[in-house]
Amino acid sequence: MRILFIRHGEPDYEHDCLTESGLIQAEQCAERLKCEGIEEIWASPMGRAQQTAAATSKVLGLPIKTLDFMHEVSWGSTDGEPLYSDGHPWNIVDEMARLNINLNDNDWREGRFFKTNKVLKYVDRVEAGIDDWLAGFGYVREGFYYRHTAGDEKHRTIALFSHGGSSAAAMAHILNLPFPYMCALLHLEFTGITIIRMDRREGMCSLPCFELANDGRHIHENRYHRLENR
Repeated sequence: MRILFIRHGEPDYEHDCLTESGLIQAEQCAERLKCEGIEEIWASPMGRAQQTAAATSKVLGLPIKTLDFMHEVSWGSTDGEPLYSDGHPWNIVDEMARLNINLNDNDWREGRFFKTNKVLKYVDRVEAGIDDWLAGFGYVREGFYYRHTAGDEKHRTIALFSHGGSSAAAMAHILNLPFPYMCALLHLEFTGITIIRMDRREGMCSLPCFELANDGRHIHENRYHRLENR
């Protein structure tokens, strides 16, 4: 199974939709995805993710299925005590790196930056949701890895349109990496495509792998083409 994680296009956060540039990015992304053999399209319930997915849905003629748990994460203090940068995960990981704190620590939840940060609730929701979702495709989590309960003749390809935070939480869980480390590792750009491949052999319990990470060439190539032809 191949899971294509796609971040939404440039957003108007206030109205939870795409900007004019974001709509163009979504169309460019849809053209890029035509050759991936996508069989199903899933998306966060938020408007910016749904609009981005809609462009690919139109091109491929596939309906959009909604995953509520992939709603974007939020952050802030749970006890009223101030948090660094109000608990913003990406600012936190920059500060942790500056302080030489190990971003790959599996006990990150107990650290001072996250212990009272409400982002934990959202990360936990994504982790539970992604396991239930994968189980529906025959990938059942056993400890650190996933056992494939039904073999496939070929890799099924699924597209999932969501957000920087919820995608980071989902991918970190699938790959057994701490959420802060994934936030630092992948600064997902608008409509950036990341592909995780699961083993298709029945009964295998193995580590999923990256096939592609944060690919935004469909945006940059078109941008350069427009500049060259001005």
